[in-house]
Amino acid sequence: MKSITVHELRERAATPLIDVREEWEYESGHVPGAVNLPMSVIGERLDELPDGAFDVICKVGGRSARVAEALAARGYDTTNVDGGTDEWIAAGYPVEGAA
Repeated sequence: MKSITVHELRERAATPLIDVREEWEYESGHVPGAVNLPMSVIGERLDELPDGAFDVICKVGGRSARVAEALAARGYDTTNVDGGTDEWIAAGYPVEGAA
């Protein structure tokens, strides 16, 4: 499974980002531009995934790693964001929502 740091993510503005946290978590603060597709429903919403490569993020990297791995097994070009949204915020990067 491919993975990147939050610092590398910050440089990948052109790559779509899927946030797999639950909606209430996403609304509490997320990486700007991230699209929320919760892990609990992503299997029912595969048609909403971007064409081509995309990054996957969650709170600290565990859920997103599982989702990225499962999607990669289905042929998607996914990259997990190590450290997740918590590390993004800890690095002082901007967030959308009420973080």
